[in-house]
Amino acid sequence: MGSEAAPAVPAVDMRNITTMFGSFKANDDVCLTVPQRSVHAILGENGAGKSTLMNVLYGLLQPASGEIFLKGRKVTIDSSARAIACGIGMVHQHFMLAPPFTVTENIILGREPVKGVLGSLFGVVDRAGARAEVEALSARYGLKVDAGAKIEDISVSMQQRVEILKVLYRGAEILILDEPTASLTPQEIDELGMIMKNLVKEGKTVIIITHKLSEIKSMADDCTIIRAGKTVATVKVSEVSEQDLASMMVGRAVEFRTAKKEARPGAEVLRVENLVVKDPWGHPAVNGLSLSVRAGEITGIAGVDGNGQSELAAALVGLRRAQSGRITVKGVNVFNRSPRFIFEAGVSSIPEDRQRHGLVMDFSVAENMVLQNVAEKEFSSRGFLNRNRIFSHAEELIERFDVRPRNSAAQKAASLSGGNQQKVIIAREVTNNKDLLICVNPTRGLDVGAIEYVHNYIVAQRDAGKAVLLISFELSEIMNLSDRIAVMFRGRITGSVRGGEADQAALGLMMAGGPA
Repeated sequence: MGSEAAPAVPAVDMRNITTMFGSFKANDDVCLTVPQRSVHAILGENGAGKSTLMNVLYGLLQPASGEIFLKGRKVTIDSSARAIACGIGMVHQHFMLAPPFTVTENIILGREPVKGVLGSLFGVVDRAGARAEVEALSARYGLKVDAGAKIEDISVSMQQRVEILKVLYRGAEILILDEPTASLTPQEIDELGMIMKNLVKEGKTVIIITHKLSEIKSMADDCTIIRAGKTVATVKVSEVSEQDLASMMVGRAVEFRTAKKEARPGAEVLRVENLVVKDPWGHPAVNGLSLSVRAGEITGIAGVDGNGQSELAAALVGLRRAQSGRITVKGVNVFNRSPRFIFEAGVSSIPEDRQRHGLVMDFSVAENMVLQNVAEKEFSSRGFLNRNRIFSHAEELIERFDVRPRNSAAQKAASLSGGNQQKVIIAREVTNNKDLLICVNPTRGLDVGAIEYVHNYIVAQRDAGKAVLLISFELSEIMNLSDRIAVMFRGRITGSVRGGEADQAALGLMMAGGPA
């Protein structure tokens, strides 16, 4: 009998990892085995323990128990410096780059090469040598980054590539990418998939944390599913469907289409006329845009990121001054008024950047739940906060909107996972009971079960007679929810269609500037 070849030693073997936060088990006896030269996805609901597990692997957290083996060798990873020394690099969901610095300066920061003996003595950085090394790495892995560009001048997609180059520059053999597609367009997601394939061809191992099932199917070789801190299964991606993955993740069948009745639009709530808003460089990002949103209707704005959607949303809620035009809410002029004035005029909003514009990260979850309403009699009296009511209110919303962990009312918002931070914002804004709800990428970073939940709440707002403006870079989300779809290109609305008549190919053509 011929002997079978021994199985290859895995790149990563995490055995029986348990991670505690006080009495809460974020990881409960979790096991993870990642083959060498593969793309391995980690899938789970918000708060399931995925990022916690990867933070253990990267040395940012210490487990209460368990062992880690890298290529068969047991290691102790007690810091990120130790993880880097072991050949592990991590690209976080929220990038850690210095905007005024160039691509090269960011990549070499903390590991600057010096030039000759004098450079060693006086700390003279070999800038030319560093740039040449960055350009060589970029070419080798197909990253196509301009080494001399400033971070503040390049796209989110390019910033992500810089983060990948940073870990490669430090010698990473194992790359952890946390929610790598959260802010990317469909084209950029395809490009990232090719970059990961190039990394694997060059001998690297890639671990991705993602909620997007279609991307797991297109990018990953294997997938480990974690639910409520425990390992559910590890599967070959080619052998399971998206529905299989969703069911394993949430423990029940998931509906990918949101059930909704025919819309019954009422009176106009939001009217925008000939709006012009400039970007930070003085160019018109919103360029003569006109739009109307009615009660009992979800109006979706489709478009590739960078066509003025962010500037439009910021102007509508008072976070950016417009140069000209008119904005009214139920006939009240809110053009260039303060966020407080616009809120009191009847506008709630789920912002694009949850950490900068949606939450005060050092405040508790309970405090964040009442940010706009803290002066109301229910929550304060004669200048004194009614903390008991603030906390009981938060506990009600935590239960209703499935914020995890359940005992998070007193925790700082910064301690929650990105998806649960988003749930806090959605819980607050949906229950503000305003006439207009503006949603900008409302399900960014959410798992498929939470997406289903949020979509149902948005439809419920419409059915309660509210006007909803949905701005999303997820075309599937726009098509699933919208009663009317407007396409935004180069700062203008270039066409619109009824939601039920939308064709993905036609919308894609319009998003690229083609005919309506």
